[in-house]
Amino acid sequence: MSTITDQNVIHVDFGADERPKYVVLEGAIRAAITRGDLTPGTRLPAVRDLAWRVGVTPGTVARAYSRLTDDGTLDAAVGRGTFVAEAGVRSPIYRELEALEVDSTPHLTGGDSYMVNLLSPHLPSVGQVDLIRRLLGEIAANPPSGLMHYPAHANERLAREAAQHFLDHPALGPLEVDDITLTNGGQHAISLVMQAVLTGRRPAVLVEDLTYPGFRRVAEMLRADVIPVATDAEGIIPEALEAATRNADAQLLCTSPDVHNPTCTMTPESRRRQIVEVARASNIQILEDDCYQMERSELPTYRLMAPERTWHISSIAKTISPALRLGFAMAPRTHRISLRRAAEYSSFGMATPMSDLAARLLVDPALPGLMADTRKVVGTYVRTAAQVLDGFELHCRPDVSFMWLVLPRGWRASSFCRAAEGVGVKLRAAEEYAGRDANAPHAVRMSVNAGVSLASFEDAIRRLRDLLDQPPEGLGV
Repeated sequence: MSTITDQNVIHVDFGADERPKYVVLEGAIRAAITRGDLTPGTRLPAVRDLAWRVGVTPGTVARAYSRLTDDGTLDAAVGRGTFVAEAGVRSPIYRELEALEVDSTPHLTGGDSYMVNLLSPHLPSVGQVDLIRRLLGEIAANPPSGLMHYPAHANERLAREAAQHFLDHPALGPLEVDDITLTNGGQHAISLVMQAVLTGRRPAVLVEDLTYPGFRRVAEMLRADVIPVATDAEGIIPEALEAATRNADAQLLCTSPDVHNPTCTMTPESRRRQIVEVARASNIQILEDDCYQMERSELPTYRLMAPERTWHISSIAKTISPALRLGFAMAPRTHRISLRRAAEYSSFGMATPMSDLAARLLVDPALPGLMADTRKVVGTYVRTAAQVLDGFELHCRPDVSFMWLVLPRGWRASSFCRAAEGVGVKLRAAEEYAGRDANAPHAVRMSVNAGVSLASFEDAIRRLRDLLDQPPEGLGV
């Protein structure tokens, strides 16, 4: 590993180029790599250091670094810095996409496997596959919406009525059919909300200091600044939220109050009310991500407490199946048209066979029982992990398909993940949920993988227990 010592290695002239400064800086770094002035493994200056050297804001450097990291030109590691990537290294965005594939697992539930992927949840098949196959067959034989025209909002009404039935709950507040916009999964819902909300040249999106990476990815894609907000065991700290809104054009707070991803914590009602007070005083909107919990909470949602500024999103990925990419977004009543237009302008709407499927699946009388059986199986896997890891700090809930393991002293998250992969288990390090310059805790997130048998899952957790008990020499500290 080497570090830049010659401050003139990166040649950049902002005055002679009319493009945005972060684009100019990005090109200068690429040119230095192409010339061989920056070789693979070279550590680049810290964001603030390079900003001072070339006379731009830290945000400009951070954006240039982020774009270069996304395409694999640079490699960033929390706590170590930003480096010129080695040849052949995949960029983080591709690693994230690859991680969604549950490799080395059977197509259905219950197979035995030594390799166990705990990167993303894999739900058990308890009958929903057969139900979906049957409904798809009926739709293919006689598609109610036809197959020869574009989707239209009016033609999705039956699907939105089914979604209203599926989502309706006192904690969500009054729900009308026209409140619901169908989306291609929860991530698409996040993108649509940000497109509908963010305005101006440099809008800012507020996120928890550890948060779902999809919030950051969409915000950066829309050229918004991402500002982390400190949290504690009850979620976002109201004073930290208020402070974060002072020096930026803060427009949207992204949060998951019922199930925080990745720490599995829940924000109590009293804290939620404090956050609503800050949001109103600072005039920011709230994106409430409700995609993780498998059983509805009785706590009031932000949509119920602050309906004038809450954009609520949900999906069936953690309750029925992630394969269908079926999600829902609900805007404040005064912004329903903006959200609907964002959906129509981005894709013209949901594919008609999918809206036909949603119209039947979400009201099928067998669905509540299947979802209850899914929760029961996931709960069994979670309790098994908790028993094997007894004595360690494991945050988990039987109705949530991932867990948060705080590592004992001596382990770093990245080292533990490498050691775990060496014994056939894939995990996510805490740094994947932290900002570029943040100090991530030494912890890992592991998901329930019910695509393998309970015996295979338990064996994988026992291998992790062995690592925790006896860290290999040189990998700890």
